[in-house]
Amino acid sequence: MALNARLDHRKPLVFDTHELGRRPGAQQRLTREIDAPKDLGIQGVIGVPEGAPVKLDLRLESVMEGVLVTGTVRAQAEGECVRCLEPLELELEADFQEMFSYPDADDRGRVKAEPADDAEEDEDMLFLEDGLFDLEPVLRDAVVLALPMQPVCREDCPGLCSECGARLADDPTHHHDAVDIRWAALQGLAGSLEDGEKDEMSGAEAGVDEKQEK
Repeated sequence: MALNARLDHRKPLVFDTHELGRRPGAQQRLTREIDAPKDLGIQGVIGVPEGAPVKLDLRLESVMEGVLVTGTVRAQAEGECVRCLEPLELELEADFQEMFSYPDADDRGRVKAEPADDAEEDEDMLFLEDGLFDLEPVLRDAVVLALPMQPVCREDCPGLCSECGARLADDPTHHHDAVDIRWAALQGLAGSLEDGEKDEMSGAEAGVDEKQEK
């Protein structure tokens, strides 16, 4: 990617590497808790709510071509079960590692005599800017890769009834009597015949009662 726009060291996901200097092998460990940025996760599926606490454990290591950042992110994600549509919570823990390169060094750590002509060469690279780097794009990638694309409240969630939408986990014996449409007309006819027989029997009983009265 292109060089970062001017980074603001006051932003929670911007880190300063000046203490490392350019001494290969120098290391620095950092722990930071931040408020989750907006849209941290898989939009519309599951993610870390904006403002929720996000814990970061980082190790910064100076190497020839830049600073290697290795870390772990921990947070609680929220979403909706894709089977029963109930809200769910998920403890998220994701590891990541990214190289932030010196803008004036080539892939072997040597200072470049001239800027590279091939823009594609820098397309997937992240750079340090005045000793600062922005961890947000790396954090977002790590969180998205660690989250399930189809979250479920439990592995054996039975989901919803396809006929009435009832949550099957609440009533394991829930069912509907299946009716074969090929027999539906005959069942209706049988019901009509039964009703007719009942009417005839009622009429006959009424006639008997009248004779007895006479």
